[in-house]
Amino acid sequence: MSPSDATPTHPMLRDSELRCFWTDATPFPEPTGPPGAPVECDLAIVGAGLTGLWAALHALRRDPARHVIVFEADRAGSGASTRNGGFADSSLTHGIEQGASHFADELATLVALSNDNWDGMRADLAAHGVDAGWEDVGHVAVATESYQLDELAAAGELLREHGEDVSMLDRDAMRAEIDSPTFLGGLWQRSHAALVDPARLSFGLRRAVVDAGATLHEHTPITGLRTDGAAVRLDGPWGHARAGKVVLATSAFPPLVRAIRRRVVPVYDYVLVTEPLTPEQRAAIGWARRQGLADSGNQFHYSRLTADDRILWGGYDAIYHYGSRVDPTLEDRAATYDLLARHLAATFPQLEGIRCTHRWAGVIDTSTRFSVSFGTSHGGRVAYAVGYTGLGVVASRFGARVALALLDEPGSELTRLRFVRRAPFPFPPEPLRWLGITWTRRALARADRRNGKRGPWLRLLDRFGIGFDS
Repeated sequence: MSPSDATPTHPMLRDSELRCFWTDATPFPEPTGPPGAPVECDLAIVGAGLTGLWAALHALRRDPARHVIVFEADRAGSGASTRNGGFADSSLTHGIEQGASHFADELATLVALSNDNWDGMRADLAAHGVDAGWEDVGHVAVATESYQLDELAAAGELLREHGEDVSMLDRDAMRAEIDSPTFLGGLWQRSHAALVDPARLSFGLRRAVVDAGATLHEHTPITGLRTDGAAVRLDGPWGHARAGKVVLATSAFPPLVRAIRRRVVPVYDYVLVTEPLTPEQRAAIGWARRQGLADSGNQFHYSRLTADDRILWGGYDAIYHYGSRVDPTLEDRAATYDLLARHLAATFPQLEGIRCTHRWAGVIDTSTRFSVSFGTSHGGRVAYAVGYTGLGVVASRFGARVALALLDEPGSELTRLRFVRRAPFPFPPEPLRWLGITWTRRALARADRRNGKRGPWLRLLDRFGIGFDS
């Protein structure tokens, strides 16, 4: 029996259901359907996740008369956009250390663009009346091994140099904030770090896009693109459409251009959510200031409190399936859910007996540089933004802006950035892809067991600027 066929056995999971908490609490809006006949538009957007929705909203802001159609194979927000942990971070480069590693010469510019994008997102949500459940509580990177303390201190200095409000917490200060016997210290970033409700964010943007004048066709998959005269033809089992320009916002789902297949791989991430904590349980663990948490290993957990005081607990396992397979049956992986439950119990032993109500998985578009990358095809009529690697809640707005700029202003200052022009190191074809990812996962786990010491394989990847983690 494979892990996906088994049933979780940990007592914490006995009553859990395979359902996403966020879309359970805020159900999907009534869906739209495919067009009844072939359609034409100025701009077609494929994918109604966060990138696609932001692209539609900003395209119509630039030109309210533009005919914009958004095509979505499932329902708007049904992928990673509503299945993530709701961590809002301003960074465009998956953290300032990644930015310094890959784009040192542009780091100051990218930080400025990150902050501008953060402010712009807050302003957009307010202007369109989107209540995303925003909490300005900051994020804490937690040390669970002593060697991680020096790494966090160095990260804190870099963040301070670029204007962020951060502080190091020693063991006692950390446990005064959130009490776990596994926590040895932490780095608390208060600025440009928040929590949101991803379903409320996605569905609020969906409404804003429709109100702005875009046409949304859900349950309308696009399976092929081809040049059609001065336009691009989009084909699907429902029929076809013609568009002057196209934005591809397909995240980890099967790509429509070959270059995306080389740039990203789909990796499954798994999440648990507990029943609401009682006042006594909250008092036992603290967490009065509700910060988002992530521990600092290569294989790491992220956790937070929901609005009704449940613990969301995810991460650690990052599962790639041979052939870049994406399938709903892969979401129920008992071995991973049992592992998450054991780790949650070890982190908060004072919550003995607590049960999980929800378990689910989402597929992440993972890039070797950890951050979004961009490109064009079909003679510049198609642009894409993919590869957020799990940190796209805020960066997706920037990604949408760049994709539109590549179509409408290809020589602009934004599109001349090396961050935009440089492609990530490509993933090889199968079977080398599966072998390389599997070998890297094992090497990362080995490094965690060896106090962070990276072996020859990881040092080789570092030399070429290639990364992969949970």
